[in-house]
Amino acid sequence: MPDHKMPPTLRFMLAARRCELHGLESLSVTCELVTRISQLVHQLQKERGYSNVYLGNQTDHYLHQLDAHSADCAAVEREVHDFFVSMDTAQANAADRARLFNRIAYVLHGLEELPGMRRRIRERQLSPRQATQAFTRLIGGLLAVVFEAADTAAEPGITRVLVALFNFMQGKELAGQERAVGVEGFSRGHFDDELQARLLHLQEGQERCFDIFGEFAGDEANALWQRILGTDTVAQVVSLREVAKRTSATAQVDPGLCELWFELNTRRIDAMKQVESHLTQCLLERCRRSIAEAHADLDNHRALLGRVAQMDAGSDQALLFSVHSSTLDAPPQDAVGNHLARSVLDLLHEQNQRLQQVSDELQETRETLNERKLIERAKKLLMNDYGLSEDAAYTRLRQSAMERSMRLVDVAQHLLSFAARKAQETPRADKGRRG
Repeated sequence: MPDHKMPPTLRFMLAARRCELHGLESLSVTCELVTRISQLVHQLQKERGYSNVYLGNQTDHYLHQLDAHSADCAAVEREVHDFFVSMDTAQANAADRARLFNRIAYVLHGLEELPGMRRRIRERQLSPRQATQAFTRLIGGLLAVVFEAADTAAEPGITRVLVALFNFMQGKELAGQERAVGVEGFSRGHFDDELQARLLHLQEGQERCFDIFGEFAGDEANALWQRILGTDTVAQVVSLREVAKRTSATAQVDPGLCELWFELNTRRIDAMKQVESHLTQCLLERCRRSIAEAHADLDNHRALLGRVAQMDAGSDQALLFSVHSSTLDAPPQDAVGNHLARSVLDLLHEQNQRLQQVSDELQETRETLNERKLIERAKKLLMNDYGLSEDAAYTRLRQSAMERSMRLVDVAQHLLSFAARKAQETPRADKGRRG
């Protein structure tokens, strides 16, 4: 039946579901992109690790492995690049994805610079820390794409998986950075105050990310993560962390521990990929299931419309949409009209309930993402106003939260509100002095 001949209620019900379906299909493309990004981030983390030990080792011992990982990474890069290029940037809802597209532009620029960086690494023109920072910037850009995907998702079940995946990927990235810091410290034979502080910051960051992952992930993903935490590999990493804490310029350890640290942390990060892969698979399955459900709803509505089409287009249709009409409670004369009216009302009620539930679940999930944004903004404010490093800014926020027995996000909100009030008062004060 053409849309213009449909009863108005059903026409708008179908239009609403078509909009949801269009959003789900667009989200499905984003979820596929996130899956590919997960693979690329893992390859970049591997290449970063071997670049780090190659540059720090001052021999060609790790060059063959580095070349192999670079080749694997380049293959995934091309897939992700081609996927980016194939995305429809002119689609109807593109205006709602401006931040996502900005993040993608940043990543594309970073991918263009990779070949030159790889050449400089082989020629040892970069220090281990410089190479680590270069890879970390690109990985951070890719994680920002995942964050924006989670922030723009409009289906709560998919959003929950995206939030779990983003936080797990970020925790895994911090584990990779910890591996690099450990390589630097153990290769020296000790960890100075700066390296000790960086290790502590990275370990605390992992705990926060994995806590949020646990809150939003399903039982199967959590069980898989707990099995990894119980392995000997993780136990040995924890043991070496304690060794690192006890080192100093006057209490050095065998630099050979560098290779053991690198090997153990590499195993740990590779094991984490199992959880990542599980989450990306859940993401794709959830997308497919939601799209199938949306199509099924449309088909059910069409079946109902078929029954409407067989009815007289006059009084029955008027009664159909007269929600408060007493005739809805009267016995149907044809044994069909009353049942049909109730079917439509049930569909309306069911769809309204579902949309309300979607709104509530999205609100709850978005709060977690918004809290992270507030903390990042507060950190940047402290970094700009006091010339602090990112680690030092976060430490100051955390200490303030502990001293006041407040949540970290509440301290961040107070700081931002105070800065906003101060900015408003300054122009008035300047104007008074001029007067």
